[in-house]
Amino acid sequence: MSTSEIDATVRAELNRLRESIDNIDAAVVHMLAERFKATQQVGRLKADHKLPPADPARETRQIARLRELAQSANLDPAFAEKLLNFIIAEVIRHHERIAEEAENGQVESGEAENGEVENGEEENGEVENGEEENGQARNV
Repeated sequence: MSTSEIDATVRAELNRLRESIDNIDAAVVHMLAERFKATQQVGRLKADHKLPPADPARETRQIARLRELAQSANLDPAFAEKLLNFIIAEVIRHHERIAEEAENGQVESGEAENGEVENGEEENGEVENGEEENGQARNV
């Protein structure tokens, strides 16, 4: 049966459900972006203090915690563990890159020449609009 052959009521319900799924997907992406912002800060802190990029004990605790959360949410714990393992591998890769850049004296994107993170505010505390005077977008 093709989509065009589906009853209008069923099609409307499919569209409603799919819109909900799309919204959830967008929220997941935004939550992951926020998570990676935090893990980037962890990576910089680890690099500054010469700590290893990976923390196997924490990873084990996080996996166990996430499996419990998944179980209570009626989500397959094995799936949740696979997802977290994927995320952890990416975080470790980022931490390794940050540590390598710190070791080589490279300034990470979004940091000022003096190593301070730019926060997108002018000295007077007003948030800049993200553009320089010449109209070029700034990396803040």
